[in-house]
Amino acid sequence: MRHGVVLLTDEPWAEAAPRWRTVEELGFDHAWTYDHLVWGGLPDSPWRSAMPTLAAAAGVTERIGLGTFVSSPNQNHPYTYARDVITLDDLSGGRFLCGVGTGGDLDARLLGSDLTLRDRVARFHEFVPLLDRLLREDHVDHDGEWFTTRDARTLPGPVRHRVPLLVAANGPRSVRVAGTYGDGWVTYGGRGDTLDAWFGHVAGLVERFDEARTAAGRGAADRYLSLDSSPRYSLESAGLHAEMSGRAAELGFTDVVCHWPRAEGPYAGDPAVLEEVAGSLVR
Repeated sequence: MRHGVVLLTDEPWAEAAPRWRTVEELGFDHAWTYDHLVWGGLPDSPWRSAMPTLAAAAGVTERIGLGTFVSSPNQNHPYTYARDVITLDDLSGGRFLCGVGTGGDLDARLLGSDLTLRDRVARFHEFVPLLDRLLREDHVDHDGEWFTTRDARTLPGPVRHRVPLLVAANGPRSVRVAGTYGDGWVTYGGRGDTLDAWFGHVAGLVERFDEARTAAGRGAADRYLSLDSSPRYSLESAGLHAEMSGRAAELGFTDVVCHWPRAEGPYAGDPAVLEEVAGSLVR
């Protein structure tokens, strides 16, 4: 089991930089940030862009994976986003993790796009295959309902043969996209008022993803579970984090992700608990 931490972008870089270094020094495997224009959880707080933040994080870390949790088509065109991905892969020495998802309605509304959930899902289903091509091919032509490229050049290409494309999905249609194109699957778990109910719903999503992966003829894939979308904040205690990580492992997840503790909600907690969790990780 690998472990990661999400760091929000509401704090200035002078305060955030030591946290990114600390996540690496504590021995976590990956660190992430949200890619939003405004995050609904802190709609009245300062907010900074994901890609410049990750570029800065690449400069203060050496080992840890760095990723978007997650980017969406709301404010990203597949071609311009692919350019950012290729650049971040270079800046990080091949450590970038490309997490993508459908996106919520807040960012869409801010840009004057009042799309239904059905339309956002349809747009995402075009976004992912085109992004996949742009990360593998050069001279990409595409003329779709939502996106267009004309002889899109992608040189120099990623540092590695393949930037991991991690597709966030919960609904049946998006899970099929994750199963077909994803090098990994990200899920927020979905519904449930208790941990048992929440993990029960997660188990159903796992079955759905397994079916989609088999139908696509794809092999094993990394599976990322966001622990803090559950009814409990995973860093309430090291014991709770260990319990939730264990239950995730039993369901076949390869990676779990929690959030850096904040002074106030959301994710209010004590950084000492994060240190205690780190001390128990298997190196």
